[in-house]
Amino acid sequence: MNCVRHLSVALLIIHLGFSQTAFANLANTVARVKASIVAVGSHSPIGSPQSEFSGTGFVVGDGSLIVTNYHVVPSDLNASKREQLVVFVGQGRKPKVYDAELIASDRVHDLAILKVKGVKLTPLRLGNDSHVREGQSIAFTGYPIGAILGLYAATHRGIISAITPIATPQISSQQITPQMIKQLRKPYKVFQLDATAYPGNSGSPVYDPETGLVIGVINKVFVQGSKEAALTHPSGISYAIPIRYAKALLK
Repeated sequence: MNCVRHLSVALLIIHLGFSQTAFANLANTVARVKASIVAVGSHSPIGSPQSEFSGTGFVVGDGSLIVTNYHVVPSDLNASKREQLVVFVGQGRKPKVYDAELIASDRVHDLAILKVKGVKLTPLRLGNDSHVREGQSIAFTGYPIGAILGLYAATHRGIISAITPIATPQISSQQITPQMIKQLRKPYKVFQLDATAYPGNSGSPVYDPETGLVIGVINKVFVQGSKEAALTHPSGISYAIPIRYAKALLK
């Protein structure tokens, strides 16, 4: 009996050691990743309010390029108010504001590439999502409900719970939307996560907690509209677009 008890204690100590190492590695990774997270929105020097938050983006390439969701990019800028597409860099209520330009977009995968003017930021490294497996650990960092909580980047962790088609046929034809028809013509797979993303998280990088390599881009609105059209209220399930599509757009 003592031997069994000693073995159980030893296994518990080993498990705790692995857990502490994993959390320490994630903490180090988050510290690196946060330097590359930006907020995307608009700014008007004569507007009220002057700044509007739309979602999250992250720095790639030479430090001047930002990956985000296409639906995050403001589409109705008011020229009479000199409203400009911008990214917000920094923490808190008074971040630095830099003008940005939309230089590439992919509406099928709801992705966009912005180019920031006047600054070079710290880029993230992009991984290979073809090796992603269900059950593997992930984390993502962004600005959940950023307009309310302020620009304090928050990190959520979880696993890849499923690799699933972006749209599935519905039981009733009344549940099929034009967006679903478009997706079913040329389907592709997305990552379903067990960690909860919130409004404002769209455009956040999904990355390996150990290496920080980005494997996907959080997408809340676009994917749910395709997969969950039959639901009266969207579920709490979160999704991410595989990073391969952002890499193709960057090329």
